[in-house]
Amino acid sequence: MVLIGVALIIIGFALRLNPLVVVTVSGLVTGLIAGLPILDIITQFGEAFTTNRYMSILIVTLPVIGLLERSGLQNQAGHLVSKIKAVTAGRIINIYLLFREVGAALGLLSLGGHPQTVRPLLAPMAEGAARAKYGEVPEKEREEIRAHAAAADNIGLFFGEDIFVAVGAILLMKGFFDQNGIESDPIMMAIWGLPTAIFAFIVHSVRLHLFDKKLDRKLGKKTKEDVNA
Repeated sequence: MVLIGVALIIIGFALRLNPLVVVTVSGLVTGLIAGLPILDIITQFGEAFTTNRYMSILIVTLPVIGLLERSGLQNQAGHLVSKIKAVTAGRIINIYLLFREVGAALGLLSLGGHPQTVRPLLAPMAEGAARAKYGEVPEKEREEIRAHAAAADNIGLFFGEDIFVAVGAILLMKGFFDQNGIESDPIMMAIWGLPTAIFAFIVHSVRLHLFDKKLDRKLGKKTKEDVNA
């Protein structure tokens, strides 16, 4: 019966209800079914918020990013990249992927991110590179460029952070092994994450190269037709 809270979360998300309300109600219901006093449940909510209050720092950055975008940050980023002829959308994203993965491997997880880097900088720069090469980019291709930019951030962070010894995933595995009497070394776990991170970078670099080829086939042909016309 305690697991009914999981079912409430699934139902709430399926109905597209407010996530904050869904999670809160699920937590309350789970605690009440488990026999906890209502005051203890509310206390645990407060302790969890206090412990993870650093997560709310992201909310503070959003107004700053909004002001920068309103002042033309996206336009300037795209305009700057459009002047470099050798740059393509895939290459711009690939450079960021490398930067993001290396940064995450060094524990610098906050250097990138969707709201503070991908939306205001990376995506406009990749779109600007595409416009410089092909002219006006159709909406479908623009959305694909943005999707690849967001994916590069996710992949770089996900595989890069596993190389950092103090990341939560490695500490969690260390604690799990210790509880079960298995000797483990966090440094060795991080080292074994290195081949996976390198392979992930190579695979996604190939994907970005193929994406550039795809844009060449679709938009390059259209550009030549417009020139001939």
